[in-house]
Amino acid sequence: MAKIIAVANQKGGVGKTTSAVNIAAALGFNKKKTLLIDVDPQGNATSGVGIDKRSVKFSTYDLLVKNAKAEQVIIQTAFENLWVMPSGIDLAAAELEIMDMENRSYRMKQAIVSVKPQFDYIIIDCPPSLGLITTNALTAADTILVPIQCEYYALEGLSQLMNTVRRVKRQTNEHIELEGVLLTMYDGRLNLTQQVVSEVKRFFPKKVFSTVIPRGVRLSEAPSFGMPVIYYDKACKGAHAYLDLVAEMLRKER
Repeated sequence: MAKIIAVANQKGGVGKTTSAVNIAAALGFNKKKTLLIDVDPQGNATSGVGIDKRSVKFSTYDLLVKNAKAEQVIIQTAFENLWVMPSGIDLAAAELEIMDMENRSYRMKQAIVSVKPQFDYIIIDCPPSLGLITTNALTAADTILVPIQCEYYALEGLSQLMNTVRRVKRQTNEHIELEGVLLTMYDGRLNLTQQVVSEVKRFFPKKVFSTVIPRGVRLSEAPSFGMPVIYYDKACKGAHAYLDLVAEMLRKER
């Protein structure tokens, strides 16, 4: 039965989608059958694994709003052990459309229950907001992974995110836990980076991954080629970092 991890931070530009795509790809590379669910209306996780958003027949919009079956939405990618549920621009309107529906916070959980036994991991790329779609993802998830960039405003808005997690735990998913906090855009030469790291560790004791994700040109280039970084340039620092991160996650699991 799949472990479901929601990758979330309502602050944009923190490496959320990059992390969701590359964690999913690295899990697949480690022989774990992995499903990447893109519920960000921008659809960057979809194009990041080489799927043309304009050509998909069913998307996560159909899953959440139109009661499409999960099996209809899943597409196999060109990468090892990696499948995706693509997003589309329609998803931008989904929050309004599910607002008045019965069990509106449980739509995602109910929709994917039939495919959970087929995978080892399900990674959900959440939108950069704390609305109903993110609530749906957190209600379906076992854990939440929070990427934080090593910059001045890193912790801004995090208490808001953790309040949302606590509300979800209270109302719709008592089992959700924090998978961990991932430091992205890391540059160890900067004093500011060290300050942010110690601040984040103070805020989340024992929950910060020891693996950090460095800034890197290859990491930034990979999505424009529709490839996770480990397939675009396996020798680069970014690829090594995501493989190390997944190794750390799998060790904790054991």
